[in-house]
Amino acid sequence: MTEPATKRVTSADVARLAGVSRATVSYVLNDTPRQTISAGTRDRVREAAAQLGYAPSAAARTLRTGRSDVVLYLLPDWPIGPEVGLALEALSSALARHGLTLVVHPGNREDRPMTELWKAITPAAVIAYAEFSDAEIAAMRSAGVALVVALSRKRGHGRELAVPQELLGRRQAEHLVRAGHSRLGYAYPDDHRVRFFAEPRLAGVRAACAARRLPTPVGLTVPLDPAAAADAVRRWRATGVTAVCAYNDEVALAVLAGVRLVGLSAPDDLAVIGVDDIPPARLAEPALTTVATDQSVLGAHLAATVVAAMSGRVAPTLPTGVVRVVTRASA
Repeated sequence: MTEPATKRVTSADVARLAGVSRATVSYVLNDTPRQTISAGTRDRVREAAAQLGYAPSAAARTLRTGRSDVVLYLLPDWPIGPEVGLALEALSSALARHGLTLVVHPGNREDRPMTELWKAITPAAVIAYAEFSDAEIAAMRSAGVALVVALSRKRGHGRELAVPQELLGRRQAEHLVRAGHSRLGYAYPDDHRVRFFAEPRLAGVRAACAARRLPTPVGLTVPLDPAAAADAVRRWRATGVTAVCAYNDEVALAVLAGVRLVGLSAPDDLAVIGVDDIPPARLAEPALTTVATDQSVLGAHLAATVVAAMSGRVAPTLPTGVVRVVTRASA
């Protein structure tokens, strides 16, 4: 037998339990200014709402205030590792301080058309890593939806709000060059989904080497497999490479495994530096040198960028010091 659907708790239920009017419930739960409601009544309303598990309707709130408090984050088809998780957590907390709610939709445009997503949710803003057609941008703007495009390769279609990936690669190469290395390698990931990040990071390593008139880095694809990584280590050693910039910490850990497998040691035979500072990085043997991004600072910046886009203000400048090298034993 099918159980009857649970009846949604309404403000009328809260009003009856608290012994007040529905208007009073609305004033209290929405913190409406210039209302002379006693502290005792406010406490009674909040206790009744908590007891009943009442949640104000998002649709009703949108009608009342004229805008949604939802920020839709269109996450591409990326592997969601520790760094992405930290970034989303930091952004969610930062947006909450502005009274906004983060909703994340992983996947790509083939899964569901983007227009269906934002029309279904009617967000205040959309954060995306993809470019949009002029028609899509016009539709969002006419609906009052602010668009923020992270790492946009076009000017004028959005607001760049993330750390430039080239910077991470440059920081890796600069650290190794300062340590005395002049022949660098680059460990490229074998996951095609992260090319969006890997290519500009490699470009950053190449730019740092070119600026110092050093040889072009020797790039090799390194799967998360010790035997394959060991083969890459042998090839780097054969070409005179003494230090490797890895796409991220996971790939760097694979390189370290390859170093051990061929009977060498890091950093004496091959120095290795990663990106992200994931927890296993500090537990590796040797502990992994890496480039870290301060996600709490970045999250606050992203939230401020979204708020600026919603109000039509100029986007804030990315704070300095968001990226730093965490020096450990591997490089």
